[in-house]
Amino acid sequence: MSKRKNPVGEENPNYDFCNFLLELAEYEKNVSRNMHKFSAYKKAAATLGEHPTRIKSGDEARKLKGIGDKISKKIDEFLATGKLKKLENIHNDPKTEAINILTKVTGIGPAKALSLYNQGFRTIEELQKNPESLTHHQKIGLKYYEDFEKKIPRQEIQEIEKRLKDLIQSIDSLYKITICGSYRRGKSESGDVDTLITHPNWTSDKVNKKDKNPMLKKIINALTVADLIIDTLSLGETKFMGACRLDSEHPVRRLDIRLTPYDQYYCSILYFTGSDVFNKTMRAHAVEQGFTLNEYTLRPLGSTGVPGEPIEITSEEDIFDFIDYPYKKPEDRNA
Repeated sequence: MSKRKNPVGEENPNYDFCNFLLELAEYEKNVSRNMHKFSAYKKAAATLGEHPTRIKSGDEARKLKGIGDKISKKIDEFLATGKLKKLENIHNDPKTEAINILTKVTGIGPAKALSLYNQGFRTIEELQKNPESLTHHQKIGLKYYEDFEKKIPRQEIQEIEKRLKDLIQSIDSLYKITICGSYRRGKSESGDVDTLITHPNWTSDKVNKKDKNPMLKKIINALTVADLIIDTLSLGETKFMGACRLDSEHPVRRLDIRLTPYDQYYCSILYFTGSDVFNKTMRAHAVEQGFTLNEYTLRPLGSTGVPGEPIEITSEEDIFDFIDYPYKKPEDRNA
């Protein structure tokens, strides 16, 4: 849900390839604004991150899905020299380096980073001394920049999960709470805490009603009173973005909470669990089987290509069954 992305850990046999590909991806997104190249680098990094053994050549890499000639040549260059000329050029360009640094602050996108660069900002420290031109969201991101950059150990998220469930279900025991993202995919560390909640009384037919829905604000208030939430980036009727902390001994962590309609909950869980590559593969398969799948619903495509009424979904497995796709446990969806 948030912009924070995790580099591949050193325990991965191809971590150095993955990390330079992810760095190139960030450059294409933040500086070149080339989303096609951004997606290509991200997909290649995901593929290598899931490959069980060390890649020994570009030719070997090219046999894997999502890795073409240009990326395979970069792998060969890295294997031969231990570096990439393109990355060295990026690192030696002050403008590129500054934009990449500034966009690490949550809430600062490429356009804002460029604007800040043009105002003379080059580092996080300079921004911290003069935050006047930032929005509330950006100021909070800057305030907790160092903590937000730290990875969250799985055990700490488990403790946060228990506190979330205890506090939210003390309001109403019918609430369902699921932490998604890399945590649900079984990773040992995550960049933030992406949380989905739902309640039987909150269904999609009520989303567009004019009546204000107080459910999420009541939950956020309870979590704030309990000192789990310590700051708010933004709060609407169905989405909260903010900062939480277990106690003073722990760093401040990014926490996103989304209130999802009860009848859309499992499509949302599937989507927000990821990975991005897995989601794209599954959505493409759904279309081949005559369905359209997104974070809200699974719907059949009629002969004219117009989606029909949403199919009733009562579990993640239902989605896999309807589109005739072999079920994969969350920990098997990292590709």
